[in-house]
Amino acid sequence: MQNHISAPQAKIIPKQLKKHKETRIDNYFWLNDRENPEVIDYLNKENEYYQKMTAHTKGLQESLYEEMKGRIKEDDSSVPYFYNGYYYITRFETGQDYPIFSRKKGSLSAEEEIMFNCNELAKDHAYFKLGGLSVSPDNKFASFAVDIVGRRIYTIQIKNLVTGEILPDKIENVTGESVWANDNNTIFYATQDEVTLRSDKVFRHKLNTDSATDVLVFNETDDTFNVSISKEKSRKYIVIGSGSTLTTEYRILNSDNPDGEFEVFQTRVRGLEYSISHYEDSFYILTNKDKATNFKLMKTPENRTEKKFWKDLIPHREDVLLEDIEIFKNYLVVEERSNGLNHIRIIPWNGEPDYYLPFGSETYNAYTTTNIDFDTDVLRYSYQSLATPSSVIDFNMKTKTKEILKEQEVLGGKFNKNNYIEERVWVTARDGVKVPISMIYRKELEKDGKNPLLLYAYGSYGITMDTYFSSTRLSLLDRGFIFAIAHIRGGEDLGRQWYEDGKLLKKKNTFTDFIDCSKFVINEKYTSAKHLYAEGGSAGGLLMGVIVNEAPQLYNGVIAQVPFVDVITTMLDDSIPLTTGEYDEWGNPNNKKYYDYMLSYSPYDNVKEQKYPNMYVSTGLHDSQVQYWEPAKWVAKLRKLKTNETLLFLDTNMDAGHGGASGRFQALKDLAKEFSFLLDLEKIKS
Repeated sequence: MQNHISAPQAKIIPKQLKKHKETRIDNYFWLNDRENPEVIDYLNKENEYYQKMTAHTKGLQESLYEEMKGRIKEDDSSVPYFYNGYYYITRFETGQDYPIFSRKKGSLSAEEEIMFNCNELAKDHAYFKLGGLSVSPDNKFASFAVDIVGRRIYTIQIKNLVTGEILPDKIENVTGESVWANDNNTIFYATQDEVTLRSDKVFRHKLNTDSATDVLVFNETDDTFNVSISKEKSRKYIVIGSGSTLTTEYRILNSDNPDGEFEVFQTRVRGLEYSISHYEDSFYILTNKDKATNFKLMKTPENRTEKKFWKDLIPHREDVLLEDIEIFKNYLVVEERSNGLNHIRIIPWNGEPDYYLPFGSETYNAYTTTNIDFDTDVLRYSYQSLATPSSVIDFNMKTKTKEILKEQEVLGGKFNKNNYIEERVWVTARDGVKVPISMIYRKELEKDGKNPLLLYAYGSYGITMDTYFSSTRLSLLDRGFIFAIAHIRGGEDLGRQWYEDGKLLKKKNTFTDFIDCSKFVINEKYTSAKHLYAEGGSAGGLLMGVIVNEAPQLYNGVIAQVPFVDVITTMLDDSIPLTTGEYDEWGNPNNKKYYDYMLSYSPYDNVKEQKYPNMYVSTGLHDSQVQYWEPAKWVAKLRKLKTNETLLFLDTNMDAGHGGASGRFQALKDLAKEFSFLLDLEKIKS
């Protein structure tokens, strides 16, 4: 039946793209127009084709959805955290897609005040996201931001939490974050360029005034930088951050003086990265100053913030990446990473010996969570592993005792962590570097080359792919799948150098690492090419695009979510969100050296006449990070050139953006599509 359904063929309209005295022909450039009815028609035809070709899996998708939903505690709530006199709670109700944000004054037994019920707010919208929730110091007002399209373009409003009234103030085209000054009458926020969506300006707004009269306090004119706005945990300073891939700069203003001038903390120096935390009369600075590739911690008086005054506190170490710090009144908490695993270090300010929290596994993930309260001895952190559900733990740094406040519940009565094996293996890449893979599978599984294996990776921007528990993943594991994460170069999994060795003119290490990891799991008989599947999204979708060009024979199927595949054209178009800020990640193709290198791996440019694996490609019409036309053009070109009859699907969400659907259950339906694609290829029906 399936073979009689003909796939849509996008029409060919050759367009010449000239650069560096070279000409590329782009036959599908015309798809780059969201307003063109023919474009929408083509996307709809691809959606119809996908629906018809997968109609026989509808029952499987539905059962997967119900199964995954059945493991989730529907009437769930977060662990309350205490801040400025109130306990704050985020909770879900049975059958509801969206969270309810509430608080209780002074005690958890106090009456609940519902601040925002997102189910009510989302009623008339296909997409809804509430972000940037910020409560005024006197607890009377809350600024909040709403995105109803999925392009991460927010509108800020202000609610009187005492009367329930929404003030007339409305601030559009913002990032969503806002910060209160200590006068309870002033907020600061960042706006975005309307074309590129780069956050570039910070404004000051007074309550009950027209946003057209808001005062511009900072304008970032360098289009490779984005701005952010935040408040120090000590509540003394409001901070404007300016950041690019390689360089940061901060400006600070006393929170008691909202009409004052922001002062530069340390002027930007290309290649100098730093972040700041205020405590008592000093700032603590996490920085790569003095060639501290893995970062070090420095300290400076709050009135002498230039780098010449910074003094080492925790020196640089070649084998330990300093990731973050958390400051308390009596303790400094340091998050470190070594040998690919994260560690939490407690340092008392009074000079007592420091110590590390003990963790036993090799596939765990531990990190500090909501630690807003400054004057407390309790550190809140989260712990999970591939087989261990996420726990929220309060650790008393004084008594060294811990209390597990909540462990993620897996409903359904079937889950037992002892049924699974977690493993970390090391792959020797083609250049001799050892690359770790974390994996999980059922303990009765035999390494006979017949097991389906899903290999996931990202590998860009220095983003670490930590091992994490997923109750939805059990739907694959319990059907015989192995799930594996390849910690390839381009991430920061093994320290800062791991990132440096997978970007710019070393970007191909990211791709070859993944291919070498794929060969390893085949050679070691975890799986075989008939049963190996690969998955990646966004920049991980770029990775998928390269591996299907370079090593298609290794994979039976590939899932590419919102894939960044048209590298050259996108990086030459500075009107697209992200482009100019990405030059330090991928290179600037206006420079021929980078142009040639990027052209040599860009997935769209390197599609050729050859066999390709089965592929499921997803995107969102309103995606602001990776524009929908990249995967659309890529699939159109693959349709034209691939020489075999494997499945090729383009599934476009016509209502959403980069993050996909906004409701928690709708997201499960998207996952059920991906899982059914894999299970159908494996002929696993139940």
